[in-house]
Amino acid sequence: MVLRRKSLALVPLALALSGCFGDDDRPVEVAVIGPSAGAFMPGPRLPLAAQLMRGATIEGLVGFDEQGRVVPALADRWIVTDDGLSFIFRLRDGTWPDGSEISGESARLALARAMAAQRGTALGQDLGVIAEVRAMAGRVIEIRLSSRQPELLQVLAQPELGLTNRNRGAGPMRLRREKDSALLRPIPPLDRGMPQDERWTNRARRLELVSLPAKTAIEKFNTGDVDLVLGGTLADFPRLDAMGVARGAIRLDPVGGLFGLATVHEDGFLGKTENREAVAMAIDRQALVGAVNLAGWVTTTRVVNPGLAEDNGTIGERWSGRSLEERRALASSRVAEWKQGGRSVQLRIGLPSGPGADALFVRLQQDLKLIGIETLRVGIDADADLRLVDAVASYGSAFWFFNRLSCASQPAGCSPAADKLVAEALMEADPAKRAELVSQAEAQITVANGYIPLGVPIRWSLVSGSVSGFEPNRLAVHPLMSLAMLPK
Repeated sequence: MVLRRKSLALVPLALALSGCFGDDDRPVEVAVIGPSAGAFMPGPRLPLAAQLMRGATIEGLVGFDEQGRVVPALADRWIVTDDGLSFIFRLRDGTWPDGSEISGESARLALARAMAAQRGTALGQDLGVIAEVRAMAGRVIEIRLSSRQPELLQVLAQPELGLTNRNRGAGPMRLRREKDSALLRPIPPLDRGMPQDERWTNRARRLELVSLPAKTAIEKFNTGDVDLVLGGTLADFPRLDAMGVARGAIRLDPVGGLFGLATVHEDGFLGKTENREAVAMAIDRQALVGAVNLAGWVTTTRVVNPGLAEDNGTIGERWSGRSLEERRALASSRVAEWKQGGRSVQLRIGLPSGPGADALFVRLQQDLKLIGIETLRVGIDADADLRLVDAVASYGSAFWFFNRLSCASQPAGCSPAADKLVAEALMEADPAKRAELVSQAEAQITVANGYIPLGVPIRWSLVSGSVSGFEPNRLAVHPLMSLAMLPK
């Protein structure tokens, strides 16, 4: 995905890698965009700051590097059987924080706890293909699957699947909390059961993590009080221009995922699928690009991003044979039919705060007014009729989308028929047949109109020249351990 601002060049530049961050006692200062209250709170659905902190202090079997690649963590190597139904991990030689051995059995129990915590979530559905977890001899653990899941390693690398023993993780960083910030320091390799690195001491740096509102985070970056800002979304993108951020500091992750409106209440006007389609047809997605001042933003009418492994090319953009005017005329007739008998239509749209969200609402308000629908903006967590979904895909498969749009995750306007097709696709070994079932499932979700796609998510960061260990990537993952280590 190539993105560029109309007023700022956003072609990622090579990062200037300095030899140090200045004073050895000065930590790398990282600000995560988000609320200060509750930013580090545990739970099944972690905010970004908590994800970063958990990923830094509680390793899973595998993790991510700065490029979004799966790398060893508690497991130093693994194999996948030829049938793709068994993943066998060998754990590194080390101990848990209490001094007990990292064994196959302790890792099995830890993984079982982590998986249980995800029951009822979309990530829990991602784990649904796991049939059994077995501890084998010594430091070996096997995960058996009920069906093939080539992206299992990406799923296991999620911070929520970090493994603990007696509620403590094995690193790779140690944490100390100070008021509203988290202070983290890399753990020496020998203390983690890894080979000694003679240059490690000169490379390792402390890191301070805080969660701040976008405006404050940008201000602190501009004044040099913060080295790195993570977690930027479309909601705050216009601030970069308005606040004069240096163009070379902005990085965009080429992510995929969900960015659209989800039905919250399947009653009233939105209780009929054809009325939900009327809302979807009325939106001028190309005009949204201009509204948020982001040329190159990929808009779409598809619920699944194109080009994934299971995409057989049979699903395209919707209403390709109709002009926007024709779509709106049909949508207007449906609204008029609903209004017969004196009924009115007002939809509450739940959006986050920020100038990008402001521009998005103005555009949606204008589009829906043209077909006779009044709109009211409410907060992202308030009761609403439609709510913005803005989520980055954590692995490149249609099943990531299906698990987040299933009747278990998104009941209003969902498609039970699609859920059934997805279950069949998971069990289908033939790639062509599986792709056909996937396309049928996407078609069923599309016609249900419970989710109205607008485009792909936007994720941006601000990176100073003193920062190393940062790389834009398709998962928008930026591990704190990588950011705390100077290059070799």
